[in-house]
Amino acid sequence: MNLCLAACAGILLAAMGQARAATPDEAKMVAESKRIVSRYKTLMQSPPGRVPSRDVVDGPLLGNGALGAVISGPPETQKYWISKNNFWRLKDGHRQGGPRLFGGLDININDLKGATYRVEQDIYPAITLSTFTKGDTTVTMKSWVAATADYLLVELSVTGKPVDVQTKLWAASGRGSKEQIGQKDGLPWVTKAFEKDVKIPTSAAAMLKIVGAKEPSFRLEPSKPIIVAIAMQSSMDDKDPLSAAQKLAADLNADKVAKLAAEHAAWWQDFWAKAFVEIGDPVIEYAYYMANYMMGSGTRDKDFPAGLFSLWVTHDDPRWAGDYHLNFDFQSQYYGLYKSNHIEQADTFHGPILAFMEKGKWYAKELYKIRGVLYCVGIGAKGIDTCQMGNRSNGPYQLGGCFMGQKCNAAYSVVPISMRWFHTYDLDYAKIVYPFVLEVANFWEDYLKFEDGRYVIHNDSIQENSGGDVNSIMSLGLVRCVFETVVDMSKEMGIDADRREKWQHILKNLSKFPTQDLDGKTVFRYTEKGTAWIEGNSCGIQHIYPSGAIGLDDDPKLLEISRNTLDARGRKWSGDNGENSQYPAAVRVGYKPESLLAKLRGLCASRKMANGLVDSMEQCSTVPNSINEMICMSHRQVLRLFAVWPKEKDARFWNLRAEGAFLVSSAIKSGLVQFVKIHSEKGRDLTLVNPWPGKAIDVYRDGQKVDTLKGDRVTMKTKAGESIVLGTEGAGLPKTD
Repeated sequence: MNLCLAACAGILLAAMGQARAATPDEAKMVAESKRIVSRYKTLMQSPPGRVPSRDVVDGPLLGNGALGAVISGPPETQKYWISKNNFWRLKDGHRQGGPRLFGGLDININDLKGATYRVEQDIYPAITLSTFTKGDTTVTMKSWVAATADYLLVELSVTGKPVDVQTKLWAASGRGSKEQIGQKDGLPWVTKAFEKDVKIPTSAAAMLKIVGAKEPSFRLEPSKPIIVAIAMQSSMDDKDPLSAAQKLAADLNADKVAKLAAEHAAWWQDFWAKAFVEIGDPVIEYAYYMANYMMGSGTRDKDFPAGLFSLWVTHDDPRWAGDYHLNFDFQSQYYGLYKSNHIEQADTFHGPILAFMEKGKWYAKELYKIRGVLYCVGIGAKGIDTCQMGNRSNGPYQLGGCFMGQKCNAAYSVVPISMRWFHTYDLDYAKIVYPFVLEVANFWEDYLKFEDGRYVIHNDSIQENSGGDVNSIMSLGLVRCVFETVVDMSKEMGIDADRREKWQHILKNLSKFPTQDLDGKTVFRYTEKGTAWIEGNSCGIQHIYPSGAIGLDDDPKLLEISRNTLDARGRKWSGDNGENSQYPAAVRVGYKPESLLAKLRGLCASRKMANGLVDSMEQCSTVPNSINEMICMSHRQVLRLFAVWPKEKDARFWNLRAEGAFLVSSAIKSGLVQFVKIHSEKGRDLTLVNPWPGKAIDVYRDGQKVDTLKGDRVTMKTKAGESIVLGTEGAGLPKTD
């Protein structure tokens, strides 16, 4: 057994080097993404403390989108806090429902008291390596959550003297939970359940398995690594989670660990090779890839996507219930996934949104006697209403629902759906989400008032509880996004043709964005009547982004007003949770790229926790999304390369996703775009702003020149599945390296 374990001890890193790509381009993607991402690791040389005011321990974060762990504690007591995305207390009510900590694993080695502490979180293989040295004894722990099955695995090894190890599996007591402990076939197990006073009973179970030793307490000897493993399942995985966890544990041996290691390596290799960006700025690149790591490890469950704190909740009363806040917090974590080509993670968004539709219809009908859906500020998984307060109808509440005076939460939930649609044109996806998009359109079709030749939004707070505002600029942008999306989806699906005239009439006649004078410059007014300005609030720029209502093709005066408004927010380039809109909005309106990168670099340097990550999921999009927009903008299906980028700064990218279902690769060097490579997934027409102003464009298919295009903006036909390379006229087929 020990010989077998020793043989598999290095298999995880060895598997990283295996190229599974089938084509030269895929091999290039794998090699380059590994070279770039492998540079970024987080090194911690003092134990992270468990800070009670935080919901996430400031230590290494591990996860496979379903099972997660956070590491904390001194060398002699390494503590792994364990949660599952689908382990919730499912009950309606304010702070009654939400994700819950399951429990954890303690690894105690008394001989390490006073040892040095070094923990390195390596995001390319998604492994954390902990090294503790005292005298001539060094203990290492290689920790990972298997990418393809719900195991936490910790491989322990020692050099120098042997050490005694004690392990303990525990379940955290919670508000109303029931915990049990036991053993089966010598393997410890624990369960935690919410069975009483809930809408849907839930439970979870974990079992401890030691591969290489017979007991939970063992002696760790040199050259004889031992693997401590936790197998975990919830009642959302199996109706009998304890039996399911026991089966997973029983299946685990050295051969199984080796198989899991190879699968883990392959999954993360594929994840990083979906796309890559290289901009020659280590501070920003570090934040870029750390954010994508957090999304890759934090969300894959379509019914239970990552809430505010994802898999890494460390107690049973997280802030804001740890739920899905719909006045941009939940939606914003997804903004960066579409261009980064991480569609698997992006497709976790709509599950809870669809599950809340019946309750949303009830609110719309009971409160306003109209069609459609009206969503609360916070919702949970499986249709639960996490902010519901009985039948209260005062302050922020109506019929018990917490709306904060806002009507736009459902419209905001169309935004990620719209992004997914325009970047993929996936009809199977449209069939799933169209019923929700249609109901949101129904609500606004009935709620809008047509007055004096324009559609007006009455009594809609732009900020939580800001009062009976008229024409909230945020809602004006979101409503425009809703109708643009429903029109386009209905056309592509060939349904509801008889309704498009009305929808297009709304788009044509929706009220214009209100403006005002502020310190001698024209800026946007937050509402037409009511709230004029809110210091330190990003609602006044969210019509630009993420709603997409303003872009580089718009009137220069409108773009100037947009930039003035961004400047007027002053210090709010950092220090609030609106950064995920502020930065990409600035890109969309052509903000000074040098200044924008400097501000973004400062943000990256100031906002990270000790483990290199942000402390809530809503900021995961800020850096990836902003950089992607700067170098590969495709707003309104017009592709612009390096449109808001310092021309003297070299950069390159591969397989960023663009609107129209295109994968785009390009590079800029010494101020000149080197090539453009476009893979068309759906065969749609491509419109491109000429990246070589004043020059014609040669078009290559299968290495052969087939056309030359002229003009500042060109449109070309494409075929589904084909790749096209573009270069300057007469220069020959460009290298796409």
